[in-house]
Amino acid sequence: MSVLIQPLITEKLTRLQDQHQQYAFEVARNATKPQIRRAIQERYPEVKVARVNTIVVPSKPKGRFTKSGFVGGRSRVWKKAIITLKEGEIDFFSEI
Repeated sequence: MSVLIQPLITEKLTRLQDQHQQYAFEVARNATKPQIRRAIQERYPEVKVARVNTIVVPSKPKGRFTKSGFVGGRSRVWKKAIITLKEGEIDFFSEI
């Protein structure tokens, strides 16, 4: 199983990239900070990781009204890692 699932690209995270050299990834729920650091440095050898912060994003109730009534459920629980770099830059769009 891979530690890094996918990079996260939003307006707020793009601002963090430009201003603070911070990048966000969706990671495996059981991944630790040292495992995330190793995975980043293996995948992007030109960067040096300064810090790794993790956040477990909780489940939220979701629902919609349909012809047959209300259909309810919950979103999934997932883990986000925010990586602060010492030097270097990660280019997500060259991998596509």
